[in-house]
Amino acid sequence: MATGGIALLLSEQTQAYRFEGLQTIGKVFYCFDLFVFSVVTFCILYRFFAFKGTFQKSIAHPTEGLFLGTSALSLASIISCIARYGIPACGPWLVVVYRILFWVYFAVTFFIAVGQYTLLFTSPLLNIEDMTPAWDLPIFPFMLCGTIAAVGAGAQPPGQAMAMIVAGILAQGLGMLVSMGMYAIFVWRMIQYGYPLPNSRPGMFIAVGPPSFTSVALIGLADDFPNYYNHFGSDELTIQILRVMATMTSLFIWSLSLWFFCIALAATLAVRQELTFHLNWWAFVFPNVGFTITVLSVGKSLESAGIKWTGTVMSIILVATWIFVFCSHIRAVVRREILYEGKDEDFHLVQSKQKTGRMGRVDSRATQPVPKLD
Repeated sequence: MATGGIALLLSEQTQAYRFEGLQTIGKVFYCFDLFVFSVVTFCILYRFFAFKGTFQKSIAHPTEGLFLGTSALSLASIISCIARYGIPACGPWLVVVYRILFWVYFAVTFFIAVGQYTLLFTSPLLNIEDMTPAWDLPIFPFMLCGTIAAVGAGAQPPGQAMAMIVAGILAQGLGMLVSMGMYAIFVWRMIQYGYPLPNSRPGMFIAVGPPSFTSVALIGLADDFPNYYNHFGSDELTIQILRVMATMTSLFIWSLSLWFFCIALAATLAVRQELTFHLNWWAFVFPNVGFTITVLSVGKSLESAGIKWTGTVMSIILVATWIFVFCSHIRAVVRREILYEGKDEDFHLVQSKQKTGRMGRVDSRATQPVPKLD
């Protein structure tokens, strides 16, 4: 997810200021993303085939099951980068492939959104005090249909582009509205129980993603609106109105991302000395990709050099963050801090139910171990 997001961020079409070799750097990240995705997918499939029943247990698991959507999120980055790096270098056949991938992704992620929330709503092992922004992950992939459409609709024939834009707005709207419901639960949870446990706080950055990617999608979809006469009125006037509305609405929504970013940053810095590497550290990167691309998009829409330079500096910081998290990830694997028995999801829920003194009570279910996913 994070690597594909960086590849999308570094494309020449995204950045406001370019230099020779920028597109090549983006292609390197994209190729590495394809390699990592293939290796991880192979390893997970091996696990499911070698240990019977783990696939069903994984999907129904109260914490690991939430991350089914991350596989689709990774695919969203891969598909979006096809428009940035593949279509300009290939023939029209890839435009058709992109369109097919979009509609398949649209259908599959909607099924994930409905199915995973059905399991989440019926899980007996989750309480409000367990709530983290990760509960938003099942709807996140469907929401990114809007981003995929915004990135690739401009390369499609007008009729096909219009269908993708409509579907993208529909998906983006549903994802954002469901996320708002999750935000209400998360804010209530923080008011009643305080911040999550220290090692769960990097995951708070997930909340930055939905408003950010919604802002990206709105601006991109308005820019890709087909330039032909339609029942909304003349082409130039329609597109001008759409772009103005998209830019203003994006700023309106992006402010929520800024607030969640500041809250997550303050919460994480407060316990920085207690943090040990967990996979949720990658939330430092992926949600903030949309956060940064929005700044770049708004800067180009308003033709503001200050905003564009702000987005450029944010891009540099985000690439540096990716390098830091990647090195920390490798170090944690070597030191057996993750991907080792008892270190990941096996006892995650038990640990998350350890109440601090300000929480008041201990749930009796906190002593019940979560079934191990051998």
